Amino acid sequence: MLPWFVRRTRLPLLSLRCVDCRSASATTGEGRFRVNANGKLLDVWLLVRCVSCDRTSKLTVHERAPVRSFDPAALDGYHANDPASVAATLLDPLLARRNRFTLDWRGAWRLDAPPARPDEAWPVQVDVVFEDPVPVRPDRLIAQGLGFSRNEVLRRIKCDISLRRPTIAGFTFVVTDS
Repeated sequence: MLPWFVRRTRLPLLSLRCVDCRSASATTGEGRFRVNANGKLLDVWLLVRCVSCDRTSKLTVHERAPVRSFDPAALDGYHANDPASVAATLLDPLLARRNRFTLDWRGAWRLDAPPARPDEAWPVQVDVVFEDPVPVRPDRLIAQGLGFSRNEVLRRIKCDISLRRPTIAGFTFVVTDS
């Protein structure tokens, strides 16, 4: 069995309309939070920048939440602008739904696949593991990893999931010899 890994190379862009220039893309840049205290209540925002005009906007992470409701490690991550906290917050689907944006993963991931050895016995089984929830169409991923055309992928690959629908979960497939 060959292991393949889909890894994030950078944080994805956000498909989010800018209020100034009407561009449809924003980025978290280095990733920064803004934490504002109002008595015993905290507001936490993730700051994003428009890729066209560089305008900074805020995505609401927590609004008027009691200080005691925060996990101390999470609160420290917000104060320190921890990259892992930024990634976890950005990849949270509830945050995307609440702030009305989607993630644009183009160019933000790579496939780490060992080359198939020609002396291996056919059929070859491949296990694909996603380290982050990168939505990828399996037929395109397999075509890239094996150097096949997508038609050849549809002909030679046996898989339990649909090859033409994006997936974010790991899967296993079998490559036949013809």
